[in-house]
Amino acid sequence: MAAMLKISLPDGSVREVAAGTTPAQIAADIGPGLAKAAIAARVDGELRDIMRPLDADASLALVTAKDEADALDLARHDYAHLLAEAVQRLFPGTQITFGPSTDDGFYYDFAPKDRPFTDDDLPAIEAEMRKLIAANKPLRREAWSREALIARWAAEGETFKAEWAAELPEGEELTVYWSGDEWFDMCRGPHLASTGRLDPTAFKLTRVSGAYWRGDQKNAMLSRIYGTGWLNKKQLDAHLLRLEEAGKRDHRKLGAEMDLFHLQAEAHGSVFWHPKGYRIWRELEAYMRRAIDGAGYREVKTPQVMDARQWEQSGHWGKYRENMFVIPDEVPNIDDEGPIVSADADWMALKPMNCPAHILIFRQGIKSYRDLPLRLYENGCCHRNEPHGALHGLMRVRQFTQDDAHIFCREDQIVDEVQAFCRLADRIYKDFGFTYSIKLALRPEKRFGTEEMWDQAEAELRDAVVRAGLATDEFGWEELPGEGAFYAPKLEWHLTDAIGRTWQVGTIQSDRVLPERLDASYIGEDGERHRPVMLHRAIFGSYERFIGILIEHFAGKLPVWLAPVQAVVATIVSDADDYAREALAKLKAAGIRAETDLRNEKINYKVREHSLAKVPALLVVGKREAEEGTVAIRRLGEQAQAILPLDEAIAMLVKESTPPDLG
Repeated sequence: MAAMLKISLPDGSVREVAAGTTPAQIAADIGPGLAKAAIAARVDGELRDIMRPLDADASLALVTAKDEADALDLARHDYAHLLAEAVQRLFPGTQITFGPSTDDGFYYDFAPKDRPFTDDDLPAIEAEMRKLIAANKPLRREAWSREALIARWAAEGETFKAEWAAELPEGEELTVYWSGDEWFDMCRGPHLASTGRLDPTAFKLTRVSGAYWRGDQKNAMLSRIYGTGWLNKKQLDAHLLRLEEAGKRDHRKLGAEMDLFHLQAEAHGSVFWHPKGYRIWRELEAYMRRAIDGAGYREVKTPQVMDARQWEQSGHWGKYRENMFVIPDEVPNIDDEGPIVSADADWMALKPMNCPAHILIFRQGIKSYRDLPLRLYENGCCHRNEPHGALHGLMRVRQFTQDDAHIFCREDQIVDEVQAFCRLADRIYKDFGFTYSIKLALRPEKRFGTEEMWDQAEAELRDAVVRAGLATDEFGWEELPGEGAFYAPKLEWHLTDAIGRTWQVGTIQSDRVLPERLDASYIGEDGERHRPVMLHRAIFGSYERFIGILIEHFAGKLPVWLAPVQAVVATIVSDADDYAREALAKLKAAGIRAETDLRNEKINYKVREHSLAKVPALLVVGKREAEEGTVAIRRLGEQAQAILPLDEAIAMLVKESTPPDLG
């Protein structure tokens, strides 16, 4: 007779069932509605297959589609397996590698037998996936020994899978999932009970790209097929609509249309800013300077190139070397072979971050406890040797400028300083119309410092957010284990843009490691030397990326105060040219960034062109406006126009173009 297990349910009830009973059977005992709705189970908090037998007393929570995060992850994992099975059915000889779920879908990497896959292959693969869903094949978990699985993969010519399995610990039991009795993949799971639990109308394969085996460019090039997967067609359609809207907002496309910047191979990973784009930069820089001046920061400027011994002492040489540009370049770079080597007196490095240089400024002269907190700010240009494939417009570059600052403070000042930063960040993000969530990134596996130091630093950041009233569901408060920097935990600000995407931007880190490693100290009230705590902080993150985010958030229609050209005076007839020049002079005298368009073109053509350039206001003038001293003002995105006296129109634009008040 099978042993009896005690299974605790969320309502507090306890059921006694025989060992080997599945969560699906318990759902059926509770009721037919739940049996139909249940798609997985949480057993003692662990997400498991609905058909996996129970073997010990446990707490059980049945998962349905209403548990959307779990349900989506399960569905996307299943879609990835279906993709792999469909590809091998259509293209025999193709080897499979890995296929994870992602934030909005899934992908799978393949080693094709004859040729790389292309986007033209996707419709046939989608159709085959739908056949597999219609077949309602059971998805069955099975345990294998490591040795047996390696032998099976090798026998079937799956060299990539065999290589991966061979690197797992000896004696470890591995699991595979069968799709029916014909196809399986190595996987920890969990999965749905059968392919038929997926909605055949709720997924779409989106694109094909190249990908190196295990992300290493020294390895074989694979074909990666991406897809997006959801619980129903309504969710898929909404996602595709968001993608369409995101495409319209792509900062690279709008940057070209608005003549803001360009990128080219001669400086791969760096940005060529055009006059209009750099005007946005200058306005943001001026805005941030007003903010930091009002918050008691002192602006500094530090060198681009520093001796490698400095980076060795700070710890960046050992922890971050592969991302640094080194001079001379015979030191192995990120794409070169060879180990990371220790620093040498003849080697220099472009700074990947500003913090060690700010400590060197702090160390000049004797600092007293009365001098703290000392807030040093820099619009600091940094260089990081990002992999070629990771670069993306303004969002991921190799040369960037941070709105970087470091606050040197006493232990008793930390929580107050972090709270003050929270208030400053809140005001700035609201000026740009963003909402945000706050996360606490905790100690990573590889780190400097003692456990006591990390305990204290994490507690201080947590305490500051709690005191500021931000550690709530309203602000999306969450703690992220293992995601801190190697020298400090950090608070992260994740902005939500106009179409619901999130961007991690601002941070503040509580660091005791670098002041210790670089010997920063101050004289305390007791006359003894003490270590300051160093708070690393940024709000924009980098100017490049923040401008890219702003362009996409506003779809290029920037606030008037930030627009590179705030108004254009466009003529209908050449008889109004002199009046247009007079209007331009008055606009410029009032501080409005304005231009004229006196070309011999139809006014509708001019309207379309300046709308494409996202000019906030078009002041149309003809013979009548010249005689009456008026303008016909047309707003970006609006069909209607208003006739106003020129001086009244200028006064209105002056008010709209005034930057946010940071007082």
